[in-house]
Amino acid sequence: MDFVTFYRPLQKINEMKKTNIPILIANILTGLAFLAHTIGGDIEINSIQPAININNWAEKQQIWTMARCGWHWISFDLLFASIALTLINFTNYFENKKTILQLLSIYFFGYAIVWFFVILVSPSFPNNFINLGQWILLLTIGGLTKYGTKKHYA
Repeated sequence: MDFVTFYRPLQKINEMKKTNIPILIANILTGLAFLAHTIGGDIEINSIQPAININNWAEKQQIWTMARCGWHWISFDLLFASIALTLINFTNYFENKKTILQLLSIYFFGYAIVWFFVILVSPSFPNNFINLGQWILLLTIGGLTKYGTKKHYA
């Protein structure tokens, strides 16, 4: 066995040590959120589709369709963020990873604040901040992204 053959696997292990774990976890959470939002969320939103035999069906169907489109707008946001994090984690596609990570961090913190505020101003129900706890996930992803940015791209 020559030195080059022996050294290559060690070099790969060394490269793996450089993985930005907080960003990787944020990436995984964002990908899982995309899948849950797209698949599970569509099942939930379909459960409230207005029946065709109700009064003002066309108006209610239009509102429901708009809500469903908005729902999947968020699905696309999660997909796009997950793709960006994947490219940051596993490629050198972006020249300035720090700026993109800072924007993604603000993006997720902003979503968390909006989510929390809407719950705050909406009519209350038992455990509303826990039952609609997506704001916690959004804060976690934003925090991991911010921490990973500071840790590796200072």
